[in-house]
Amino acid sequence: MTGLSSFLKAHTGGDQAPGAVALVASDGRVEVEAVGSADVRGASPMARDSIFRVASLTKPVTAAAVMMLVEDGRIALDDEVRTWLPELAAPVVVRVPDAQADDVVPAARAITVEDLLTFRAGYGFPADFTLPVVKLLTALKQGPPAPQAVAEPDAWMAELGRIPLLHQPGEGWLYNTGSDILGVLVARVSGRSLPEFFAERLFEPLGMTDTGFAVPAADLGRFTSYYRRGPAGLETADTPDGQWSSLPAFPSGAGGLVSTADDWYAFARMLLAEGTADGRRLLSPGSVRRMTTDHLSPPQRQAGALFLEGQGWGYGGSVDVERTEPWNVPGRYGWIGGTGTAAHLVPSTGAVTILLTQLELTGPASPDVMRGFWAYAAR
Repeated sequence: MTGLSSFLKAHTGGDQAPGAVALVASDGRVEVEAVGSADVRGASPMARDSIFRVASLTKPVTAAAVMMLVEDGRIALDDEVRTWLPELAAPVVVRVPDAQADDVVPAARAITVEDLLTFRAGYGFPADFTLPVVKLLTALKQGPPAPQAVAEPDAWMAELGRIPLLHQPGEGWLYNTGSDILGVLVARVSGRSLPEFFAERLFEPLGMTDTGFAVPAADLGRFTSYYRRGPAGLETADTPDGQWSSLPAFPSGAGGLVSTADDWYAFARMLLAEGTADGRRLLSPGSVRRMTTDHLSPPQRQAGALFLEGQGWGYGGSVDVERTEPWNVPGRYGWIGGTGTAAHLVPSTGAVTILLTQLELTGPASPDVMRGFWAYAAR
């Protein structure tokens, strides 16, 4: 039994996740372990190729897709998005964050592509979920845990366009919504659905055969069940034949994907290789650097501390800027998913860490199992 296997066994079963798959790559060595079960019954052993709802690990993929369109010359980072997203052509902003939704002023400028990539467009979640405008945003369903309940993109965008911004464009970092808007942007600019664009430009070239917005019927036997903690223990939030067994009307660029450890590792290796895979260039080195560079000011990082835990934000993922824990290496890029997933890479060393579980997080903070996993990988 390896050290990684022992760690995972100690953090699965009982009131913890039924199982887990983890991958640690460093110094030319790749360690992968699968422990426990795909469900609480214990009838289906977890395997290296088990499929998980990766939730917000979708965000870096969406950012990469946007940068492909930038490199194609279809859009530019400083372009105003209203050209493709007319619903956001004339945004208004609440006068102060705790104002009612009708107490607004015009936006000082238009929302740009880069505003969405850096989560500074004015849409998204702050630390205070009780604010009137944030309640409106919460009512506008977004991605997991029920992708089938979200309206199709045009209807979703129409409703979003009626919600005021919480901050002026460019001023404050707000979580999540920017990636869902980017997913709509990719589809409208490319003229392809988001699943089609992802498959053609990213998943097929990278060999990510088990990544998508739904699990084919033939692969449902490898798809894990999904749980959350309840008063009596673990409760089933979704089954293999549930929410991800067919394509949703709204493919969420913020959190809609399913994937495996090896598939996300292929994506990470492409970023570490400055945008290349098997001799084929998918992104330029400059695009990868922009994705993996912190773009926030210290006050913006501080305001987003509930989610960022002292770190910064690139495009689609966090970027470590402070050595607050042993695993925090400046430049470390990646993110965590609310379904119990985490994936990071370190451009300076080539290290990759991926942890996939099927237990929902209870809040934005990284749970003990993730922190323990990162500590193990940083030894």
